Order: sequence, then C-alpha cells, then structure tokens
Amino acid sequence: MVFGYFGGNSYKRWAKSIKKNTLKLFLVVSLLLGAFIGYGVYWAFYDMSRLPTGEFLTEEISPDGKYTVKAYVANGGATVPYAIRGELVFNQGNNKTKNIYWNYKEDTVIITWTDNDTVIINGHSLNVPKDHFNFRKQ
Repeated sequence: MVFGYFGGNSYKRWAKSIKKNTLKLFLVVSLLLGAFIGYGVYWAFYDMSRLPTGEFLTEEISPDGKYTVKAYVANGGATVPYAIRGELVFNQGNNKTKNIYWNYKEDTVIITWTDNDTVIINGHSLNVPKDHFNFRKQ
C-alpha cells in the first residue's frame, strides 16, 4: 500500500475533498485578485478625486449662497487637449470641496445657476451635490 493506512475508498474521498478545497481556494483568490485589479483600474482612470488641479478660470455662487462652483482649465501637455474641471465648494461648514465636472477638449466655461441646487456647466445640467459629469463615463 503506497499511502499507508488509507484504504481505497478513504483515499478517494480524501483526494476528492482536496480537489474540492483547492478549487474553492482558487475561486476565492481569483475573485479577490479580480476585485483588486478592478479597483486599481477605477482608481487610476476614473476616480474624480485624482484629477489635475489646473489654472483657475471663474467661479459662480448659488442663489442661496450655499454652494460655489469653481472652474479650472487643465493643460495635459503638448499632445493632449485642454480639459475643464468643475469643483463644488460647500460654503456652509468647513468649505469641503468635491469635483463635479470633468470634460475633455474644452478651454472655456460658462456656469449658470437655474435654481439653488441646479447648475449648468457648458450645457450639462447638474443637480448638486449628488450629480456629476465625467466625460470618461459617457
């Protein structure tokens, strides 16, 4: 007997459980690796908190003074066109900021408030603070 005290059926059950556990471990590791890679791609290419700052262009305050939208133009270099980044500033509290607008191939901006919570940036209507526009997700 090659495996000592294992009988024929015991060995087959043991081998089957090892294969089953190995498959489960492989699936769990694969899912974790896939999730890690997926988050890395999102973080590197789509996360709006990682946008370049750019040069300040203009700002507009909401009619009730609760928000301010500041616009910046980002220069990507010699081979990349300009882009506009819109930043929402919460005027009440600690002046927290949030990127709400990112559009490619623009170098000017027109910001208008239609009411206390709706802003139009270069033709894109956003309900602040929950909405945002990102050309990469269109």
